[in-house]
Amino acid sequence: MSWRLGVDIGGTFTDFALMKEDGSVFVDKALSTPQDRSLAVMEGLGSLAEREGCSLRELLAQIDSIVHGTTVADNTLIEMSGARTGLLTTQGFRDELELRRGFKEDIWDVRLPPPPVIVPRRRRLTVPERILFDGRIHLPLDEPAARHAIARLEDQGVESVAVATLFSFVNPVHELRLGELLAELLPGVPVSLSHQVMPKAPEFERTSTTVLNAYIGPRVTGYLDRLGERLQAAGYAGELLVMQSSGGVMTREYIRRAPVRVLASGPAGGVIGSARAGLAKDEPQLLCVDMGGTSYDVSLVRDGRAPAEPGWNWHHRYVIGLPMVSVETLGAGGGSLCHVHEGRLEVGPGSAGADPGPVCYGRGGTRPTITDANLVLGLLSPESPFAGGRFRLSRDGVDEAFRTHVANPMGCSVEEAAFDCWRVVNANMCQAVRRLTAERGTDPRTLTLLAYGGNGPLFAATQARELGIGRVVIPRSSPAFSALGALVALPGLDEERSYLVAAGKAEPVRLRALWRDLHSEALRHLAVAGFGPDACQVRFQLNLRYPGQNWSLAIDAHEGSGEIDWTFTENDLLPAMVERFHQSHEREYGHRRMGEEPEITGARLISTAAVAQPAFSGGFEANPREAKATGRRRVQLGRGFEEADVFVGSDLQPGDRAEGPALVEESFTTIVLPPGWQLRVDDAGDLQLAAEVS
Repeated sequence: MSWRLGVDIGGTFTDFALMKEDGSVFVDKALSTPQDRSLAVMEGLGSLAEREGCSLRELLAQIDSIVHGTTVADNTLIEMSGARTGLLTTQGFRDELELRRGFKEDIWDVRLPPPPVIVPRRRRLTVPERILFDGRIHLPLDEPAARHAIARLEDQGVESVAVATLFSFVNPVHELRLGELLAELLPGVPVSLSHQVMPKAPEFERTSTTVLNAYIGPRVTGYLDRLGERLQAAGYAGELLVMQSSGGVMTREYIRRAPVRVLASGPAGGVIGSARAGLAKDEPQLLCVDMGGTSYDVSLVRDGRAPAEPGWNWHHRYVIGLPMVSVETLGAGGGSLCHVHEGRLEVGPGSAGADPGPVCYGRGGTRPTITDANLVLGLLSPESPFAGGRFRLSRDGVDEAFRTHVANPMGCSVEEAAFDCWRVVNANMCQAVRRLTAERGTDPRTLTLLAYGGNGPLFAATQARELGIGRVVIPRSSPAFSALGALVALPGLDEERSYLVAAGKAEPVRLRALWRDLHSEALRHLAVAGFGPDACQVRFQLNLRYPGQNWSLAIDAHEGSGEIDWTFTENDLLPAMVERFHQSHEREYGHRRMGEEPEITGARLISTAAVAQPAFSGGFEANPREAKATGRRRVQLGRGFEEADVFVGSDLQPGDRAEGPALVEESFTTIVLPPGWQLRVDDAGDLQLAAEVS
């Protein structure tokens, strides 16, 4: 058999999506284990094996590949618990990290502090050396000074070192020598060389990305090694593939070179899955919202694509110059803590997480959360199975928690306090959507909202109503949709090589050599993942810009697979690329500068390999019928407490319809249908919600 498994670790739950040979998908969850997140993966695999009626070893023998999205890198930045990092850079550039291009997230907040400095000034040391923009050595590397700087880093107990020298992406000779000296003088200490992590300009972005790589690298590689060893010991013989922030997946060996590539990799899987699901349902313009136990992630899919934004990616207040699927994250989830601060009701960003979790979990939590509020408001029930039937929620202690932390300070009842917390978290999430869509120049009313995560369906229709969105899609697999998205993502690489030259002076032979090098490296890494040349699709691109611009546009030059016909690099390519650049610039920015010759900044190669993927579909061919409710419940949805129909999700079949107010209880989530909304089950078994037209 050939099965595939997607795994996504969240702050509260670890999600699993198991796809069998016939294409069927089963989703499951396990409580995350913050002390060692690989333990939750193994516990969840044990539960899957029990469900399949086999041993863990027998289950793993049937799985061909495991694709893993991880939050280890993000948690490291959030907790500021990375390696003690040192930086070696060119003399005169010691403070570049703190200058940050003068960037400030809120220019009107004079009290906004800068982000914590990952590498304090005492561990940022410079070395006399200088390479010019064309790769010529202006000042040779001062090796005695370099040895002295490394000795100072050793005295400070560094656990990881970043090296970022000027124009190393054009000529890496000095960085390579510094890497050799570090290996000699600090054996066993990981070293991140900027020309390997991010081989392109600009300087600040490259330095920041390299420092982040050095800071989170030991935590990421250590976690992946532990998980890989546990899987191997349990009987797994396949490759552990890791989700990247660019939307592709790759091997542990590849990630080891640049662990920074896994930042925000979990949310990226959900966006990739959303794009595929949206196309299947003829909804190419999507607002994707993922609300889990700890965070709320929002992103856009345009024309059925989830493009990876290059260059200027600010994540946890630090810039990353590598391609990333754009996801905005807010500290709002089912575990978000509710409290009153200086007379103001606040929800999040702190979270109860998986341990102890919300009060209603009965695991020792004493502070109220959004999940507790949903229980008070009737959106969740202590009588219904929770988390796939693993346990039931309890009202014990919930009222007292709200009374102590919210109701008494605000002078209101417990139910009023819970509803106010529900309103605040809704407002916070809607504001995040408005900010994202405004920045992208998009009217949210033109989008369809696709909701997933354990808590996304609870709030989806309410948010859509606030934002003026008239349609919501909730996949049946929504509670573990990011894990499912990891199975949709294709194994692949997105790599660049720098080449700074005016387009009219570019040498086709040089471009061919750069692309050949990228192509050979891509085939090597994909071969490790088990894919031969004929299975690999490659897209050759050139990065071009007008003189004086900071950012380049990636312009397609050629696509192919298997044996590449390199004649596409001959002399007529460059004039065609320049014209395509003018056209692309006009589409993107509304103008072209025909009187100026564009500059080439580098060659780029995007390579992917085809794999078996979950199937998505849509449509409403099934005969419509009114769904049968299994009961009624007193709920609060903004009009005071009222009775709402309750449906069991597993009972709903394609063609079933219902009207709000209503609740649909699934194994790992609850779908809330507000008054004035209708629900239909499409032919794929997914739920589609629509506002009634007045």
